[in-house]
Amino acid sequence: MQNRISCSADRLGLLTSEMIQAISDASAFQIAHRYLTANRVRIVEADDSQITSAVVGNAGLYEQNIRLKDGHLVSKCSCALTDEPMCRHCIAVLLEYQRWAKPRQSRKTSYANESLTTPQGGPSDNGKRATVPSFTADVKLSDVMVFLEWLQPAMKALERQEPLPAPPALAPGAISMWIQAINNLEDRRRESEEVMTSLESQLKDRDADVGHLTQQLQTSLRESNAAQTTTQELRREVASYKEVLTRVSELTAEIVRHAAQMRAVTGDMLQKGSHLEKLVSSFKDVAETLQSAVVLPSHE
Repeated sequence: MQNRISCSADRLGLLTSEMIQAISDASAFQIAHRYLTANRVRIVEADDSQITSAVVGNAGLYEQNIRLKDGHLVSKCSCALTDEPMCRHCIAVLLEYQRWAKPRQSRKTSYANESLTTPQGGPSDNGKRATVPSFTADVKLSDVMVFLEWLQPAMKALERQEPLPAPPALAPGAISMWIQAINNLEDRRRESEEVMTSLESQLKDRDADVGHLTQQLQTSLRESNAAQTTTQELRREVASYKEVLTRVSELTAEIVRHAAQMRAVTGDMLQKGSHLEKLVSSFKDVAETLQSAVVLPSHE
């Protein structure tokens, strides 16, 4: 999904959450904020003109690419959602970028202030000015010792994957920034582990679903093979029934033919019987005539 929105800002860092909410759908913005609070957003690479990121959505992992170019905010996401004017995943990325960019901006401001307030150099032995790092005035040996004392248990905690110890109370400066940077890196690592755990859980669920679907497919294949076998047996039975029907048809035709012959023979016999009856009647008439013609002599 790709969208293009007119934007008056010349840097992505100038976009505030209010500005992002103003150009977003209310429902999509709420869902994006939930993604943000659940640490589902990961910025892979970013600057003030382009962001490459990934978001763990409800249905999987989606990749985003957001660019600020020629007065337009162009967002592209691998999801298939139709949110307008920007999908919830890209909204969550912009919100995360505001949080992600703040420490970087504060560090730049701190470095700029130090460069303005710290002497840049002093006279050397040969009369030339020597260059001195801008943060040297903020680094004290006592702060370094405190930092090293805190660093030892912090390293052990990192090895054991345990929470870092509470940072020491130090005045703002390079040492406190080092501690904050380590804390930020640890927070990012933990967030990455949570995302990995979530992804592994989703992968296991997907594997379970794939296994279940595979079992269903195998069952369907077995049922299909059984159905094919049954179909072949039925076809053989139908073929045998057709042969029987053909034989019955032939026998029926033979019976009909013999019945016609029987009817013909019966007609001939009836006709001959009629002739015989006539002959018998003629014989009776002749016999009666002969009896009446013959006169027996009297015995007087």
